[in-house]
Amino acid sequence: QVQLVESGGGLVQTGGSLRLSCAASGGTFSMYTMGWFRQAPGKERAFVATISWNGGSTNYADSVKGRFTISRDNNAKNTVYLQMNSLKPEDTAVYYCAERLSRYYPRPGPRNAADYDYWGQGTQVTVSS
Repeated sequence: QVQLVESGGGLVQTGGSLRLSCAASGGTFSMYTMGWFRQAPGKERAFVATISWNGGSTNYADSVKGRFTISRDNNAKNTVYLQMNSLKPEDTAVYYCAERLSRYYPRPGPRNAADYDYWGQGTQVTVSS
């Protein structure tokens, strides 16, 4: 059974940075597409970023492009990261990582949350103004 565990959230001031991590276990992490999504209070879960199985292709929501970077470690750590810089109050949300069981898919993953198969429990990011 695949398990995804996020960490790294917290409270940060506008303009600050955070690095989220998502550790995967129970499956073959290195074969699959990974994504980050976020959900603010009263809003639907929204796409943030996605990365292909080998890290060769990435895609970002327009709202985070140039500020956030998704990456992954397919070796010992089996972890996907989200480096978040120049944070804004509107980035405040619970951030979730997700795995899509599309083996060796060469392109970035889809932006639709329904296309992902496993989810972590989420980590809260709060950006104060």
